[in-house]
Amino acid sequence: MADPRDELTGPLGRLALGRSAVDRQSELRLDEPALAAAWSNPDSRVLVVSEGRALVLDEVDPVATDSPDAALARLVLLPSLDAPEGERFFLGRDEQGRAYFAVPAETLPGRQDADARSASLREVGMMLSDLDAGLFTHAVALEYWHRSHRFCPRCGHPMQAASAGHVRRCAQCGTEHYPRTDPAVIMAVTDPEDRLLLGRQAAWDANRYSVLAGFVEPGESLESAVAREVAEEAGLTVTGVEYLGSQPWPFPCSLMLGFRARVDDPERIRADGDELQEVRWFSRAELSAAIEAGEVIPAGRISIARKLIENWFGEDWNHPAGW
Repeated sequence: MADPRDELTGPLGRLALGRSAVDRQSELRLDEPALAAAWSNPDSRVLVVSEGRALVLDEVDPVATDSPDAALARLVLLPSLDAPEGERFFLGRDEQGRAYFAVPAETLPGRQDADARSASLREVGMMLSDLDAGLFTHAVALEYWHRSHRFCPRCGHPMQAASAGHVRRCAQCGTEHYPRTDPAVIMAVTDPEDRLLLGRQAAWDANRYSVLAGFVEPGESLESAVAREVAEEAGLTVTGVEYLGSQPWPFPCSLMLGFRARVDDPERIRADGDELQEVRWFSRAELSAAIEAGEVIPAGRISIARKLIENWFGEDWNHPAGW
């Protein structure tokens, strides 16, 4: 049976950090009695997060180990009675009606289970089920925003969490502030020969390459941001833009908006020397050979960059070993 969630995906398919299996039920965020009842329900579960990390248990599903969707790790979720004191972020309910919360903490709670370990979303996002991936992504984004926005930018007084963790309200002037999300475009740039443009930042490993990306500026459309970033970083003129999909990227608060961009002037390629130290065109055969030889390390599987590269490769392409 087809997964109904697949109907919400575009050409890039279901992205690792775009997965979820809960209804956020935002209408309950102002219903304090309903939230209190959900918190006190023994079936409810709490994810404790500390500076972007949570406790996980490694596991292998013996039935589904050959499936790329098999969960290889799961979050340690606590009954609310065992959760530490702190602000409560309501994350939603699953199909069975179970409620999920997140609680930020200075340190992760101790566990009797010696196999539990601390992990970041970037480390285990690909290994989690749809449920856990969605919970962790939501919780990390909220935790960072609350931790970095403690004081009112209008009057400077301390703020408090409201709306089940999705608002911060100033106790002095009453101003409400909402979670910050920074839009960023990321694009697979191709030329008339359908070669793919990849670039390397100076701070990356010598062989690490990825597609181009950049933040959207105030008052700028997404399409204009794509064209501007390609011109700034690679000296090329965009002649066509196609939207492919998006993924939250809470490191710390981005939303990555994926595009395919076309250029007709590939010979004008040049790295700006600031954002990118090197830019190169690759045919499919050239990129495959470079990855096999270790000359190119592609973007990690958790990223939308990887999905953009795979989308360009095509379904019938035999990906190189270690891809």
